[in-house]
Amino acid sequence: MAQNPTEVAVGGVVLAVAIGFMVYAAQATGFSRASGGYPLHASFRSVEGITTGADVKLAGVKVGTITDLELNPKTFFADATINIKNGIEIPTDSAILISQDGLLGGSYVEIVPGGAIDNLQPGDEIEDTQGAVSLISLLMKFVSGNGGNGSDGAAADPGATK
Repeated sequence: MAQNPTEVAVGGVVLAVAIGFMVYAAQATGFSRASGGYPLHASFRSVEGITTGADVKLAGVKVGTITDLELNPKTFFADATINIKNGIEIPTDSAILISQDGLLGGSYVEIVPGGAIDNLQPGDEIEDTQGAVSLISLLMKFVSGNGGNGSDGAAADPGATK
């Protein structure tokens, strides 16, 4: 069986591209555990739309990733471990919440910095959390008439006299 040098070259290029794609995918999803950074913890009521490897942003700039998500069997909250890049100092009274890129966009974790002088240390917990807000449940409240207009959602009786 004779080997054509062109076939070998094309096979090598395909193999190199496949390896490059796998490395890129591992880094983009947080699969590779890059050293550098420090862990913080937070406990959310709901982490809908967030998975391991999700972006953590501060002022719209990526400053970390979610490295672990586990259900706390005692509180029934989702405990998240967040890896923050070295050099990013977060005040102790900061808040962390789950935000969306848009109506149809993906979810990410956002840190809202506080004004405290002291900063969180590696392994500390961010206590002020806000879980994911379900767009579907908000739309259902609006459609059913419970959109915050003070009514109880009951329709007016058409047979009632004024």
